[in-house]
Amino acid sequence: MKFIDRAEINVHAGRGGNGCMSFRREKYIPKGGPDGGNGGRGGNVYIKATDRLQTLEDFTYKTQFKAQSGEEGRRANQSGKDGEDLIIEVPCGTIVWDAETGEPLGDLVEPGDTLLVALGGRGGRGNATFATSTNQAPRFSEKGETGQSRHLILELKILADVGIVGLPNVGKSSLLACLSSARPKIGSYPFTTLNPNLGVLQLGEKRITLADIPGLIDGASENKGLGLLFLRHIERTKLILYVIDLSSNSIEDLNKQWNVLQKEIINYNPEILKKPSMLIANKTDLVNDSSFLEQVAQWAKKIEQEVCFTSAITRQGIDKLSSLLLQNLSNLDSVGRQRLYPLKHAVRGRILRPSEIEIEPLGEGKFRVVNQYLEEMASRYDFSQDEAIIRFSKIIARLGVEESLAKMGAKDGDTVYIGELEFEYKPDIK
Repeated sequence: MKFIDRAEINVHAGRGGNGCMSFRREKYIPKGGPDGGNGGRGGNVYIKATDRLQTLEDFTYKTQFKAQSGEEGRRANQSGKDGEDLIIEVPCGTIVWDAETGEPLGDLVEPGDTLLVALGGRGGRGNATFATSTNQAPRFSEKGETGQSRHLILELKILADVGIVGLPNVGKSSLLACLSSARPKIGSYPFTTLNPNLGVLQLGEKRITLADIPGLIDGASENKGLGLLFLRHIERTKLILYVIDLSSNSIEDLNKQWNVLQKEIINYNPEILKKPSMLIANKTDLVNDSSFLEQVAQWAKKIEQEVCFTSAITRQGIDKLSSLLLQNLSNLDSVGRQRLYPLKHAVRGRILRPSEIEIEPLGEGKFRVVNQYLEEMASRYDFSQDEAIIRFSKIIARLGVEESLAKMGAKDGDTVYIGELEFEYKPDIK
């Protein structure tokens, strides 16, 4: 299974069903009234967190998601069935972004967290709805509303109790293998870890999830090396293990390793440095003089870090490290699971006021009327119905569209667009 932590998808809510234009026709009832039913609502699109998934790999194969449309209304005042909602499952720890605006829509942390990302279109009203005392036989019904569509970015920031970080080839993967049953790829060259590896340390009834993060280099915050593949995954961890390599037998080298780690984290998100942490001085089997370990202990005090000496080869310090992890995490159960962004459910767009009509010239003899209310009406009117044309003409006249077009220089016969509707401009001659 590939570890994919970023994906882009397009979601489309269902279209509302069309309203029905029908008249009651029964024996011995020669003047039956209108009985066209309303169309059903289109299905909504939700994104839901589940602990059954660990990666966004599925979204590399499928990127288009569409909910079911509502059914059309029927005669005898029968409303159409609503379209089924579509639920897209993602791993816990997934952040949903609006790709067009860059706005975070929500952070799905716990299993069952659900975000409404696209609203289904409203069903069109049947002609029975429009019957009044003055118009008892309306020959008019509405088309269903188009469902919302959105281009989304899914970003997974893994949920782990402990993040193991350090420069390439310091032994992070080997430590993970010693502490848990994980079997990450291990080699004696930089960037063995190209994706985060997860392991579980079982201590009695306590389960500790550990994440071995891809190696960090100088400039990672500027996306050098594996860059953000490292940094984005330590934001949620409760505890950070900073792993340094003792094989140089040089305090100067250790200080250099430490400064690189601190610098890149500060450049990415300084809040990460506030997390509880431990220093793991690894590869003690390559230390030439035991007095060097005393120097390392003194250096750790200066940088205010609790230090644990380990060797993945000899397993020195592994049991002690396990005990320290259990001890340090015992009081951190409520840390590291905060929602990074609140859930912002999809809402219907604001309908512009009639006074906010704009006229855009599109070239010689062509104009576009920009008004959300008129555009919605144009999309929902069936202009094969004569009454729809009459109704829409009255709306245009009431809102002063003709006067606005005349002020922009529109002439008889010019082409006017309202949404996808195209018609010929015919000014009233008074």
